[in-house]
Amino acid sequence: MLRPDDLRIAFYPLLLVAAPLFAQPPATATLDVSDFRRWESRSFSGETLYLPALENGDAILNATAAGTASAFYREGKINLQQTPCLHWRWRINATAPAQLDEQSKSGDDYAARVYVVRSGGLMFWRAKTINYVWSANQPRDSRWPNAYAGDNARMWALDSGNQLAEQWQWHSRDIQQDWQVAFGETIRELDGIAIMTDGDDSGSQLSAAYATLRFTSRNSQGQCVLAD
Repeated sequence: MLRPDDLRIAFYPLLLVAAPLFAQPPATATLDVSDFRRWESRSFSGETLYLPALENGDAILNATAAGTASAFYREGKINLQQTPCLHWRWRINATAPAQLDEQSKSGDDYAARVYVVRSGGLMFWRAKTINYVWSANQPRDSRWPNAYAGDNARMWALDSGNQLAEQWQWHSRDIQQDWQVAFGETIRELDGIAIMTDGDDSGSQLSAAYATLRFTSRNSQGQCVLAD
C-alpha cells in the first residue's frame, strides 16, 4: 500500500505510464519545454502557486509556497539520444532556513528544484528521478538520497545559500552523464520533467522563478554548453 509520504515520488510514474510523446526535434535542434501553459500541477500538501508570466519579453514561471508543496510537471517521452542536455535558469528570493537537515523529511524543503523523471511503468517502485536543487546549506555538487524516496530519487545541489539570491542562475546538465553518476545506469529517454518550490515540511514561505527550460544535443565537442 502506498503511504502518503511515498507520493512525492510515486505520483510521477502513475501519471507517466501512458505518457504521450513529445514531438522530437532533429539531432541538432532544441526541444523547448518552457511553454508553462502546457504544464500541470499536483498537490502533496496544499498548493504552491505557479503563475506563468512575462519578464523582459521572456516566458517565466513564478512559484510561491506558503508552507505548501505541489509539483508543476510536464509528461512525455524525451529522447536523450537526440537531446541529452537540459538547460534552464532559476532565481530565488531566499532559501529555506539554513539550519534545516535537508537529508531528513522535516528538512526536505527547497526554494527551487527541477526534476527529471524516468518512470517505472506499472512497477512504480522502480521510478527514478534526479532532483536538481538550490540548497539552503549543502555544498554545490553534493548529492544524497531523497528523504522520502531513498535511493530512487537523488538530490543534487547546484546552488547553495543566499549569496546569489535574487539573481538569475543558468544551469546546463548532461542528463545521461548525471544519470550514470547518480544510478550507475545508461538511460536513453526520460518520461517527464517537473518543477517544485515547497515549504511544507518546515512551514517555510519560499518563492522562485524558472525560465528557458530546453533540451538540446551536445555541441561538436560532445559537451552540454551553457544555454544562451
